Amino acid sequence: MRRSCRILFWSLLLMFVLFSVERRVGHATCRSIADLAAQGAYGVADVGGRTIDSCNVDQPLVPASVLKIATTMAALRILGPEYRFTTEFYTDSQSNLYIKGFGDPTLMSEEVERIAKQLRSKGLIRVQTLFIDTSAFALTMQVPGQEDSDNPYDAPVGPLSVNFNSVPLQKDTMGRIVSGEPLTPTLPIMRELGQDRPAGQYRVNICAQGCAPENRMAQYAGQLFSALLHQDGITVVAIGGIRSVPVAEAQLLYTHRSTQTLQEISRSLLHYSSNFMANLVFLTCGAKQYGYPATWKKAQQAVHLELARQLGNATAAEIVQVEGAGLSRQNRVTARAILQLLTRFRPYTDLLKKERGAALKTGTLTGVYNYAGYLPDGKAFVIILNQQVNTRAAVLERLKRLYSVTNP
Repeated sequence: MRRSCRILFWSLLLMFVLFSVERRVGHATCRSIADLAAQGAYGVADVGGRTIDSCNVDQPLVPASVLKIATTMAALRILGPEYRFTTEFYTDSQSNLYIKGFGDPTLMSEEVERIAKQLRSKGLIRVQTLFIDTSAFALTMQVPGQEDSDNPYDAPVGPLSVNFNSVPLQKDTMGRIVSGEPLTPTLPIMRELGQDRPAGQYRVNICAQGCAPENRMAQYAGQLFSALLHQDGITVVAIGGIRSVPVAEAQLLYTHRSTQTLQEISRSLLHYSSNFMANLVFLTCGAKQYGYPATWKKAQQAVHLELARQLGNATAAEIVQVEGAGLSRQNRVTARAILQLLTRFRPYTDLLKKERGAALKTGTLTGVYNYAGYLPDGKAFVIILNQQVNTRAAVLERLKRLYSVTNP
């Protein structure tokens, strides 16, 4: 009888240990979400970073826009939360104006209006020819993973980009085309992009009908600056396209610093999941570390090395990042790496959008449905589903019930 009791005791103890290990490791059975995720991973970690439960935690998967958390954290460390983007304005002896951009993602019409007033206050009253200097970027290609569509989230990026490189326009039933927003004047590029469209209101990216991105960005920026300078009493005789600042004969008239800091920009970047902002921030990280002109290779290296400093080499190696927004399907992450990233990202939790009772970042591509963030009680979580059925909301609700103390 005593021997039978001992056997029963050790059997029960062994079952308990095995169950505990399974709960800690999680990826052995994935039983918590097996009915919801045919192909994916998840993880939950406490506020100290200890993994509570996980599934397929080491499987490389496509992150989509969840990758913006990595871009943001690296940028806040490389550039600093108070970093402000700059744009330089030069004049020469022939009264030409040169605008040299360095990737400011916030050059909306309101910001260009502020710049026009500053230039007027510095005595600028006449511009013979307005030129755009694009030498701060040397991109051999546009954003990896970017699609050829009209959508603003597929807009190109460049050193001088205005209004997110998207054009607001409105076309009436008589075919008349005007600006689609009050602060942006009606520009020739609007008529060009709207002429073959039916009546309606649109916001389209500047390469909606195909273009040479660098030239089109210079065209749009030149037209917008010219119109808003004119509104402030500055005459612009001609727009001359792309030309580098002639260092020997031009003088710096004004350096504009973005009204918003990087931390403020990061909030908008994450809330609205702006691909445009994310990739300009990403490229600026590379230029900060390795000098201008900005390139994809410099950005990839700078962000990777910063993540390695924060997370360790092994974890950073599990974050494969070819661009900053998560558009490319060549990007890869593991659930384990994202959990560790979230542990380091805690000081910036307030930058994430509050949604579905959690602070989170979404990530969506066709066949990719992801969440990453913090449960109501502060536990970090990640859900990475690379499958055709979008069950991420159901997975999140289940994790909240299982692991959030506010949902016992």
